[in-house]
Amino acid sequence: MIMLPFVSIILWSLILGIALHPLHNTLSTKMGGRTKLASSLIIITLILIVVVPTGALVTSLVDEARTLKAMYQEGTLTIPPPNDKVRDFPVVGQQLYDIWTAASLNLEATIVKYKDQLADVGKTIGKGILSSLSAVVQIMASLIIAGILLVVPGVGDSIRKFFRKLAGEKGDEFADLAKQTVGSVVKGIIGVAMILATLHGIIFLLAGVPFAGIWTVLVFVLCVLQMPVIFITLPIILYLFSTHEVTPAIIWTVLLFIAGLSDNVLKPLLLGKGAAVPMLVIFIGVIGGFILLGFIGLFTGAIVMSIGYKLFIDWLNTTEVN
Repeated sequence: MIMLPFVSIILWSLILGIALHPLHNTLSTKMGGRTKLASSLIIITLILIVVVPTGALVTSLVDEARTLKAMYQEGTLTIPPPNDKVRDFPVVGQQLYDIWTAASLNLEATIVKYKDQLADVGKTIGKGILSSLSAVVQIMASLIIAGILLVVPGVGDSIRKFFRKLAGEKGDEFADLAKQTVGSVVKGIIGVAMILATLHGIIFLLAGVPFAGIWTVLVFVLCVLQMPVIFITLPIILYLFSTHEVTPAIIWTVLLFIAGLSDNVLKPLLLGKGAAVPMLVIFIGVIGGFILLGFIGLFTGAIVMSIGYKLFIDWLNTTEVN
């Protein structure tokens, strides 16, 4: 219980240490065995990579939120009326057109009418953003600890000893499996989320979508949560068709669909690459781990499922002795 408040950061430190170990070895070798300098360079670089974009994004979000609030309070926040083509959208066309029209005529009354639904959506989005920002803070603290672990002699051997105590002669195999799984999840979940958010953010900016920073953050959050980004892109596509000419709107829509569908290509390549177990096992571990344990469960769930899969296969292949 005393250690419980620090468990998440400790796990992150170990996970990041495992993920960064190959890079640290390579860099320290090129620097003539100067392990401390190599570790410092890696950690400082990664912290800058995390802090600078995050700081700029948070600043942008705050400014955009303040602008929205000021416009709403002054009564200058307006929504452009929908194009008549919105009526032709399958299933929800007419209902969407009516709500959109009402919002364009009297935004305040529309917000009051749908305040409960908007409040629920806002709470969900807010929790996702706060969870992501909290994870960023944890990652920064964990990076510093991971940098220390990289230069402390014998940490890797101690981890292997731990696995050997648990699994005997299979200990080294499971230690390598945990290392490979962490690498796969770092690339397949966090890496893919960053790539997709960047692609969508560029398209939002070029297409002139208002408050592109907010939408980009939401895309990143949904990608990390393994939810389809169509929840973000669909309203934006409707906005583009209502405010742009047909041809540009179609072009931006196609680009958004390509960016969204790239997830189906990137995730299988990066999530299962180098893993000793099927990609489906890792993916189930990622989803189940997140549901059970939150953000850190992306990694711990994948590791537990991977090792459990190996144990299960070994058990199936064990010859019974009478």
